[in-house]
Amino acid sequence: MATGDRRRQRLGASDAARRPRPVVAVGVAMAGTLVAGGLAIAVMPAAGAATTQAAAPAAVVSGTAYTVVNSNSGKCVDAKAAATANGTVVQQYACNGTSAQSWTFTATSGGYFQVGNGNNVAQVWDVTNVSTADSAPIQLWTYSNGNNQQWQPVAEPAGTYHFVNRNSGKCLDVPAASVADSVQLQQYTCNGTGAQSFALNPVGGTTTPPGNPNNPDLGPNVKIFDPSMSSSAIQSQLNAVDNQQQSNQFGTQRYALLFRPGSYNVSVNVGYYTQVLGLGMSPNDTTITGGGINVDAQWDGGNATQNFWRGVENITDSPSSGTVKYAVSQATPMRRVHIKGNVVLDDNGGWSSGGFLGDSVVDGQVNSGSQQQWLSRNDQWGSWTGANWNMVFVGDVRAPAQSFPNPPYTTVGQTPTIAEKPFLYVDSTGAYQVFVPADRANSSGTTWANGTAAGTSLPISTFYVAKQGDTAATINAALAAGKNLLFTPGVYKLTDTIRVTRADTVVLGLGLATLEADNGVVAMSTADVNGIRIAGLLFDAGTTNSPILLQVGPTGSTADHSADPTVLSDVFARIGGAAVGKATVSVQVNSNNVIGDDLWLWRADHTYGVGWNSNTAANGLVVNGANVTMYGLAAEHYQQYAVLWNGNGGHTYFFQNELPYDVPNQASWMNGSTRGYAAYKVAGSVTTHEAWGLGSYCYFTADPSVVADHAIEVPNTSGVKFHDMMTFSLGGGKGTITHIINNSGGSASASNNLADLVSYP
Repeated sequence: MATGDRRRQRLGASDAARRPRPVVAVGVAMAGTLVAGGLAIAVMPAAGAATTQAAAPAAVVSGTAYTVVNSNSGKCVDAKAAATANGTVVQQYACNGTSAQSWTFTATSGGYFQVGNGNNVAQVWDVTNVSTADSAPIQLWTYSNGNNQQWQPVAEPAGTYHFVNRNSGKCLDVPAASVADSVQLQQYTCNGTGAQSFALNPVGGTTTPPGNPNNPDLGPNVKIFDPSMSSSAIQSQLNAVDNQQQSNQFGTQRYALLFRPGSYNVSVNVGYYTQVLGLGMSPNDTTITGGGINVDAQWDGGNATQNFWRGVENITDSPSSGTVKYAVSQATPMRRVHIKGNVVLDDNGGWSSGGFLGDSVVDGQVNSGSQQQWLSRNDQWGSWTGANWNMVFVGDVRAPAQSFPNPPYTTVGQTPTIAEKPFLYVDSTGAYQVFVPADRANSSGTTWANGTAAGTSLPISTFYVAKQGDTAATINAALAAGKNLLFTPGVYKLTDTIRVTRADTVVLGLGLATLEADNGVVAMSTADVNGIRIAGLLFDAGTTNSPILLQVGPTGSTADHSADPTVLSDVFARIGGAAVGKATVSVQVNSNNVIGDDLWLWRADHTYGVGWNSNTAANGLVVNGANVTMYGLAAEHYQQYAVLWNGNGGHTYFFQNELPYDVPNQASWMNGSTRGYAAYKVAGSVTTHEAWGLGSYCYFTADPSVVADHAIEVPNTSGVKFHDMMTFSLGGGKGTITHIINNSGGSASASNNLADLVSYP
């Protein structure tokens, strides 16, 4: 939110696991690679044990025996009845570890292999009658150097392979994508479906479906802890991450700290770009005792106004002190957490500004301390104390009564429509899954405190596990093959758009995974389809201006998604700060019925690449869709409207804004004859819109005489309603906001820093 001097400004002082992944290299053939279609493709078998270190790529090894497992059915390629005679059917069958399901790959030439059976390696996959037709069956036949007996493994983005016949150019295929035993395999025109996708597992290892659900490779920056590990060993790793990340505000390192179910006596300090997650189905499955999980601001003298980009999810925090410290500002979600004790939201009275608590239980008291604005949604606690400028409660159990502005509590009894953020967990067999919570209507309290939450589990094998260095082309190929996406911690430099086109696709980031839009591209777009979930991602602008960073639905989207809405959870955008960045719009929502849940859209006000003509950005959020709902919306420092709402039926619960600090002078910031741009603009064509709990601040550092005529601008119609609004002139009055909404509400200025308004009209 603010610069490092925010605390002094407000006091009125001076401003001051491991499956190796395929690697594709265009136009270069390397030793140990297979060459196909102008690409040199290094392919490798699956490995067994999990690791937090990236594994080096390895080629399919000639002379090595593998089981071959179909991606769609999870069944093994099998010689029927363990026979070895010519004409034996090659089929799929439940994996059983017998030699009839062992296949030795022996190189021939040009990247092709003969594939011989474990009972007689001379009996190989053979296309019957040397056919080139679709649906020609596969049999065993004595190898005779025929092209119909040679197959090229082609690496796929998910680490699986399809097998192309040298004679026909067609793919090994399970007819009709059957999942039944005893279905004879065939060749068929290559089509990228799961029926033609297979995993290779070395014989003697564990035969599992593609994706190795027990031990997925989550990359080097995911640290996985188990209760069997010593506390000292775990603490050593936690300290190493914290020492690097505590003040690493604009670094490129990213981490996810994953705790398997059990209890851990450790201290977890959560620094920049660090996410702490329990791997149970319930937060109560994983407990941190000892020092517990905390966020402090000692790196900045107790000032937490720059404690951004971190999170805690799906875990119980039970410190021996009885109190959790969570001194944070924006982009710091605490979700699905059980706090056994109390929680304070500042660091011993130092400033803190903005935050989000969702789907969580606090047994004791929540003390908001110096928090200026805060959103709690679908939580429950023993009691709440504290207030500053605007505390917003939506669907909370034992929330304070509505009383804005004295004290400034905005309370909405139920959450009208929401779906909680997807999360990673391990099931009772140790396999990784992603749980996708169900939609809820008119809810209060958590999804889990009274039993198992409603929703759907997706095996990790249905996800492409992306790692830093993956390109948009690789990721899009996985999406086209029907995969969901799990981004492991890292910075992904994109020179093309990631296109999410399939309904109900889950896109989940770990460790504040960051998508950088290079060469002026849109970083991610979606089709106008139902139920996409995008969660846990930071969108970063590149040096060449992007028109949009995240586009939800194409322009002109019209479909009704009320029965299965797209949900954006913990989606953040950044223009500058880490480097010069430019993007006209950070997030544009064109689809109808979209839900946003904790968005921080930020044109940087400090550090690298910051300046009126450097990190240029017109709008944070543009909403063109109908019936869009936002919870926990923060958009700051944009040069025109931070939020521009063009669609009907919109709802916002909590809005936090700072107008741009760096306006050079009034002449540079005029909207026609109006001085400045409103923070929140509802277009004149809109007839229905409603919002609760809004705040906008000014702090014009370059020219304190600059004026914004309005913080909020809306059409003057009965269907447009606003509740509980405030404005503030920071730094002892650097600048003026003349009116809160249209020409209503008092002025925030040097003579009167704070203004508030209960309702409009």
